[in-house]
Amino acid sequence: MLKDYSAFGPAYQNFKVKEGVYVPKPDVEFSGENPFTRMAPIRGKNKDIKFDETYTYLDKSLKFRILNSFIYLLTWTVAFPVNRIRYGLKIEGRSKIIRNRRLFANGVMTVCNHVHRWDMLCVMQAMRFRKAWIPMYAQPFNGKDGFIMKAVGGIAIPEEYGGLPKFAQALDELHKAKQWIHLFPESCSWKFYAPLRPFKIGAFNMAYRYSIPVIPMMISFRPRTGWRRFFSKDEPLLTIHVGDPIVPDTKASRKEEPARMRDAAHKAMLDMAGIVTNPWPSGID
Repeated sequence: MLKDYSAFGPAYQNFKVKEGVYVPKPDVEFSGENPFTRMAPIRGKNKDIKFDETYTYLDKSLKFRILNSFIYLLTWTVAFPVNRIRYGLKIEGRSKIIRNRRLFANGVMTVCNHVHRWDMLCVMQAMRFRKAWIPMYAQPFNGKDGFIMKAVGGIAIPEEYGGLPKFAQALDELHKAKQWIHLFPESCSWKFYAPLRPFKIGAFNMAYRYSIPVIPMMISFRPRTGWRRFFSKDEPLLTIHVGDPIVPDTKASRKEEPARMRDAAHKAMLDMAGIVTNPWPSGID
């Protein structure tokens, strides 16, 4: 019989996993009504940036390029090893990226569940250290994390209509340069939340528009054991799974094809995590 996790709270109703799959007990209560509730506070919000037509969404200055390269160097040499040691990161299915690399000649989009402060590091390690640009919720750029978010390739998603053309132009330039783009289609982070929340359709609209494959990735959890309990007794260890690329059918309907890709990515991620019954649908239209 599959274990019932409804005692974990309303956001775990009807959640069941395969035998042997580890589900960490939450230390906060997640919303069972709104899967897009923002749980992580903005640290030290002290700026007043306007994300409109005056904001620089894609910084092409020499100063930024040097900073971006330096941050990536630190990421590779310091953060990646720490992620392996502290969170025991394991990567499963990375050979699929190598095997399908011809599909990625014009760029690619990766998507992943948003469950940890370092989940983007997990994605980068699974991508074999490829750089990626990450459209992000704008408001945290006003806080203490804004500097590092932009330095690692974060692009603020504008909150005002006037900023949308420049945001779209930035993404057009990245696609023209055949860059990799990453999105968290759940839109906000729920720390160590095992179920998979609904996806916003925007990521898949973008993949359809640019005719680029989507690589689904899924972070699952393992119990913390052995010497890694020195860092924490409660936080789980991490495994990131890499799925097969989902290629858009550009001859299909612009209305139907992004939804098909979203549903396919959601199902692939559920399967990779060993989730049998999920409390949320693939999307809320």
